[in-house]
Amino acid sequence: MFHLKDLFPLLIGLLIIYPIVSFIHILGHLFMAYLFGGKASFQMGFGRQLIKFGKFKVNSLYFIDSYCNYTKLKWDNRVTNMLVYLGGPLFNIGTSLLINSLILHGVIPYHTLFYQFVYFSLYFCFFSIVPVQYSKTNVSDGLAIYRILRYGSRSQIKN
Repeated sequence: MFHLKDLFPLLIGLLIIYPIVSFIHILGHLFMAYLFGGKASFQMGFGRQLIKFGKFKVNSLYFIDSYCNYTKLKWDNRVTNMLVYLGGPLFNIGTSLLINSLILHGVIPYHTLFYQFVYFSLYFCFFSIVPVQYSKTNVSDGLAIYRILRYGSRSQIKN
């Protein structure tokens, strides 16, 4: 049952933890794009621009959406493009495993924030892998991977 005392952890989860998970997801895409010789740009959220650092932008509604755009890769083939789309889910799974491992080995204590982080990471990962067309220009990582493997075509990454 949800109580008033649960409101603060909910807000922390939605306004801090979830955007961090989204940021890590996008970093996975960016890392893979750079690894294979591409350049990438990144935007978090909608609304008025709060921060711009090179090709990284953070907008006022930073907790709603994130977007990654990458250029043609130096090593441009189906496998490398597929790995760019898998980079986000792999980073989410990797950080979840890291947090769990650190808790199991007593390096960090169990805390609700870590639970939320792992929960949101796996949630984000699961729904990014499901092949879904969100809108005319927005597809999940899973659908992008499917299109790459089946047709050889590439979509931009928008989460």
